[in-house]
Amino acid sequence: MHPHEELLHRFYQAFQRRDWHAMAMCYHPQATFQDAAFSLTGAPEIGTMWRMLCERGHDLQLTYNNVHAHDHQGQADWEARYTFSQTKRPVHNRIRARFTFSDGLIYTHHDAFSFWRWSRQALGPVGWLLGWSPFLQRKVRAQAAKNLQQFRARLA
Repeated sequence: MHPHEELLHRFYQAFQRRDWHAMAMCYHPQATFQDAAFSLTGAPEIGTMWRMLCERGHDLQLTYNNVHAHDHQGQADWEARYTFSQTKRPVHNRIRARFTFSDGLIYTHHDAFSFWRWSRQALGPVGWLLGWSPFLQRKVRAQAAKNLQQFRARLA
């Protein structure tokens, strides 16, 4: 197995245990992370996001598969089942992750999923009606950034 594939398995196994510290250790210091809710730079900021999500995800269940990696790039599919904290609605999200590597660590991490599908589950009728719209996507991104900023402030 390629060392980068082993790194991704280590990352997702830590995620399954909600071990945000072990997850953060998989990132290069100048790493970037992007998904529909977050756009982050630097291992400390990315680690804080994972800490927030792991600590708040009391009922989080995660599975992953299709892990492939070579010298420069990697990918994985993963699924998360959890209760969305703001609405208390159940979510089953299917994600395709893409990675690049530097110095044996994750350098870029991009998670892609259907925002409309996620918003229908997490937000209910509002997500069903507006989940396709850039307006709701911007609103969710702004709320995620605010939540992360507040979480970071509580840690200081």
